[in-house]
Amino acid sequence: MQVVAPTPKTQRRRELRARRREIAAGRDAAADDAALAAGALALLRRSGLGPGSVVLSYESVPGEPPTPATNAALVAAGVRVLVPDTLADLDLDWHDLSDPAAGRLGLDAVGLADLVLSPGLAVDPGGTRLGQGGGCYDKALPRRRPGVPVVTLLHPGELVGVDDEPLPREPFDQPVDAVLTADGYTALR
Repeated sequence: MQVVAPTPKTQRRRELRARRREIAAGRDAAADDAALAAGALALLRRSGLGPGSVVLSYESVPGEPPTPATNAALVAAGVRVLVPDTLADLDLDWHDLSDPAAGRLGLDAVGLADLVLSPGLAVDPGGTRLGQGGGCYDKALPRRRPGVPVVTLLHPGELVGVDDEPLPREPFDQPVDAVLTADGYTALR
């Protein structure tokens, strides 16, 4: 049996997952949830977005920066929040968080977005985002309208420093514009 060496992305992802487990274990999830919600609302105001705007977000899983308060705050602000459904081919369909019974909106619903809040394991200063490895967002993001910003939610400490090794990047990887953590907003590129 031939053993295949891990790719640079696979190896880095393994390291980042281990680091995330350590970071998440030391965080106050409720405080982070509230801080991310406040940061997202400030980002909306700074971007000139408000009631009637569409934000693509996601429903966090344990260990990720929490999104329940962010999504609730966006909905309370009159924003239409669309969250993904991962398909068998790892592309993303979308549904309205306020009306999940309405059904899926289709792959092209990403084109409705005025702002994208994406998950990720880490982002570097050049805007390279390393996710969980399925390529879901790299498939979906090219369908957004030109100029629609992508902001990745991370834990504090997951933004790769300028003196650190950049994240591995492939031609299909979609860059992000900024990072939002419980400690604040950082514009990139």
